[in-house]
Amino acid sequence: MTDDGLEPPERDADARAPSLEDDDRDGDVRDGQAGADDGPDGREADSSGPAVPTAVEPDSADDGGAEPDNADDGETPMPDVPAPEPDDSAVPEDVRKYARFKKMDGAQYDRVNEFLRDRTYVTAREWAIARLCSDFRTETGVEMTKIGENLPELVPFMTDTYTPQAVNQARSSFDEKVRKAGATFLYGAMCDFYTAEELDDVMYEVTEVAKFLLEVEGVDLSVEDELEAEERISSVMREVREASKELRDAEVDE
Repeated sequence: MTDDGLEPPERDADARAPSLEDDDRDGDVRDGQAGADDGPDGREADSSGPAVPTAVEPDSADDGGAEPDNADDGETPMPDVPAPEPDDSAVPEDVRKYARFKKMDGAQYDRVNEFLRDRTYVTAREWAIARLCSDFRTETGVEMTKIGENLPELVPFMTDTYTPQAVNQARSSFDEKVRKAGATFLYGAMCDFYTAEELDDVMYEVTEVAKFLLEVEGVDLSVEDELEAEERISSVMREVREASKELRDAEVDE
């Protein structure tokens, strides 16, 4: 697995598991977050006040007893003053312990988004928020405010916070795409477009992608569990195909 957590595990040479080989096509429109406006170090330049010569050490400057001004350099703390500790008290405990996307540390939004758009209908934003909505669901509903306010802490490739409305919009978009994709797939299985063998091939491909996403999220699937899941899914789809064929034949007889 690469540093961004998106390199699928090695499988049999004939398997059509997901791959992250780069291609030269233009790609889809990205849904990534806008970059910060504060420059590479995340701060705006301070143009006020006199410049402090960096070549002179504060303790060796002969300025008549005046203390050097280190307030604007943003790097060196005052003598005998400890550097401030990060304030974790504002981050909820369940957010600090959340490790669903730890395998994605170092991943960039655009790369994750490209991988998903090549294989699914959803974007990286929709995938991440759908997962969070599932994990942060309570008896009274989804904790959309907590998800939005802590999004960068929860998902490494998300760099900005979201409003509850933006979280809900991404959740609704994911739901709509799943329903449309499901209807398209089920119609393909029921209308006799695929033979039984071709339907098995389709099921294998889509199952591989789904399993890989679950593995990226930290789900540990054993080989036995994978084979059992594949067989159960294939069995159900064969029953769907046979039942739909009986229905079509019955309508023709009438």
